[in-house]
Amino acid sequence: MSIPCTGRFAPSPSGELHFGSLIAALGSYLHARAQDGRWLVRIEDIDPPREVPGAATAILHQLEHYGLHWDGEVVWQSQRHQAYRDVLEWLRQHRQSYYCTCTRSRIQQLGGFYDGHCRDLHLGPQQAALRLRQRQPVYQFHDLLRGEVRVDTALAEEDFIIHRRDGLFAYNLAVVVDDHFQGVTEIVRGADLIAPTVRQIALWRQLGWQEPAYLHLPLVLNHDGNKLSKQNHAPALPNGDPRPVLVKALRFLGQSTPENWQDITTTQLLALAVTQWDLAKMPRNDALLADETSTSFSNGS
Repeated sequence: MSIPCTGRFAPSPSGELHFGSLIAALGSYLHARAQDGRWLVRIEDIDPPREVPGAATAILHQLEHYGLHWDGEVVWQSQRHQAYRDVLEWLRQHRQSYYCTCTRSRIQQLGGFYDGHCRDLHLGPQQAALRLRQRQPVYQFHDLLRGEVRVDTALAEEDFIIHRRDGLFAYNLAVVVDDHFQGVTEIVRGADLIAPTVRQIALWRQLGWQEPAYLHLPLVLNHDGNKLSKQNHAPALPNGDPRPVLVKALRFLGQSTPENWQDITTTQLLALAVTQWDLAKMPRNDALLADETSTSFSNGS
C-alpha cells in the first residue's frame, strides 16, 4: 500500500512573499493536491537576525489571499528547538558528529569547501560549530522534473555544519528533522536548493529515515539575470485580485490556463489547475520575468 502524498511550503519570514515565492508555493500546492495529498505550511523562523517583524503573519495572509489553504496546523521552527537538540544528541552518541573551530576565512582559503581538519581532534563545544561526520556521501539524486542530478564531489563529501558556532541550528538539520516530523513525502521547491539536497539526503539516511522525493522548479529571474528574491528587493505580491497573478504563475510553470479565467473564482481556477497539473509541460530552465505586469517570459541561463 502506497503512502499518501504529503507536500509542504516552508518560507522563512525574512520578508513578504514575492512572485518567485508564489511559484514555489503554487507548484508544491498543485503537485500535492493533484495526488489527493495533504499540503502543509511551515514557517522557518530559525534565524532571528534575518527575520522581519510581522513577515510570518503577512506570509500566511498572502497564502490565504491567493487561495492556497493548507492542512493542519502551521509548524514554527522556533518552537522545535528540543527536537533539534534530541537529534543532535543522537548523532553525538553515535559518533556521527564532531566539533569544529575552523573559521570561515580558513575554509575560503581552501576554495570554499571544508577539508575535515577537526574530524579527529576531539574538540569541545567552546567557540565551535558542530559538523556531520559523513558516512555515505550522496553524489546524485533523482529529481521528479530533471531526472538524475549530479553535484560537485567536494560539496557532496563535505562534513557540513548542523549546529552553528553562534548557537543557531543549521538549516540542513532543521529542514530534515521537520520534514520527517511532518511526514513529508515529496518536496517541491526552487532550483536554487538543488545543491543542499544531497546533504539533506545524506542526513536522512544517517538518521535511518526514508528520504522524500524531490522536485526542483525553475527559478524566476529579474532583469539582471539573478533569482527573484527578498535579498534582491523583489516586490511583494499585490493585494488585489489574485487571479491574474495566479494565471501568470501557472503559465510560468507551463500549465494550461482557461481563456475565461476572468469569469471564474480563485477557488475554481485553482481547482481546474489541480486537475490539469502536468509535469511534462513544465520547463526545466529558469526564465526572465519581462516586467511586473507582463504574462510573458524568456528563457534564462
